[in-house]
Amino acid sequence: MKNLIGLKELRENVGQYIAEVKKGKSFVVVRRSRPVFKISPPDEDSELWDTVVDFTEFRKDGIPARNLLKKLRLLNEKSR
Repeated sequence: MKNLIGLKELRENVGQYIAEVKKGKSFVVVRRSRPVFKISPPDEDSELWDTVVDFTEFRKDGIPARNLLKKLRLLNEKSR
């Protein structure tokens, strides 16, 4: 049987569901009793993902998106 959760339930408890997905569980999210989307661990669809850069190699907790975007914008401006 599929794990069905309501959209409101997901919004109110997103952290809990993230933890469950990290453990390998999948969920079908429903809105008004109709399936809207599926949440599943990335490993289940691994052919869809390629690691381009692992930012945790530079910093244990990764790099804040704001800092990364700032550096990418600078590189983009220099290449013009």
